[in-house]
This record gives sequence, C-alpha cells and structure tokens, in this order.
Amino acid sequence: MTIVYVDADACPVKEEIYKVAARHALPVKVVANSFMNVPRDPAIERVIVPGGLDVADDWIAERVGPGDVVVTADVPLADRCVKAGAVAIAPTGKVFDQASMGMALAVRDLMSDLREAGAVTGGPKPFSPRDRSAFLQALDREIRRMRR
Repeated sequence: MTIVYVDADACPVKEEIYKVAARHALPVKVVANSFMNVPRDPAIERVIVPGGLDVADDWIAERVGPGDVVVTADVPLADRCVKAGAVAIAPTGKVFDQASMGMALAVRDLMSDLREAGAVTGGPKPFSPRDRSAFLQALDREIRRMRR
C-alpha cells in the first residue's frame, strides 16, 4: 500500500496532502522534530523525532519504499527516497524522479556555493497560489500513477 510521508517542519501544503490522501484512502505519516497539529484521523499519524540535523530526513529515508510518496523540499532527502523507489514531490509541485535528480542536486549545490560566496543573498521566491495548484495536481497524478 502506498504511504504518503510528509517532511513537515516547513511544509506549506499539509492541508492539501490530507485532502488528497483521504480521497485516495491512503495513510499519511507527518514527520517533524516538534509537536505539530494534525487532523484527528486514524489514517494520519504524527511522528515526532528528536531534534538534530537530518533526523526527520533519516526517519523517512529508512522507511520509505517503492510505491510510496514523499513530500519534501529537501533535495538530498528527495534523492534518497527516489533511490528507494518512491516518488518525491516538492511543495511547488516539482516531481523528483531518476531523470531529474542529478540536475536538482547540481542546482542545489551551485546555489549553496553562490550563497556562501555572497553572490546570492535572497531566499526562495514566496510560495504562491500557482505553486499550491501545481502541487495538488502533481500529488494526485503521482498517486494515481503509483497505484496502477
């Protein structure tokens, strides 16, 4: 059975995930290193991991498998999940797969280097309604594809 894992600490689309997962009758694991409200639904499990660098990522990566869906903006976590056979989707609707992971990692590393050098000082663009819509479409599409 497909499980939806959510890298939840900074995820702006949790409500959308709950709705789509409910429509497809899928369990959701909301993983964070601090308390987070989740709906009272037996299909939605809140998982609180200890604080620390990449602890939530490690928890997800150790459990995810083929046919699962992971929602994360963290490119290295997405890479680990894709290698485990899962689909990873960013909150903006970008789907990470075998074909796109190399470029996503390269861009992440380049941007990190540019920030360290002071060439890039701003963060990501603000989350928009268009991003939310793209995410909903991507999540629904990938869940249907995985269930075939």
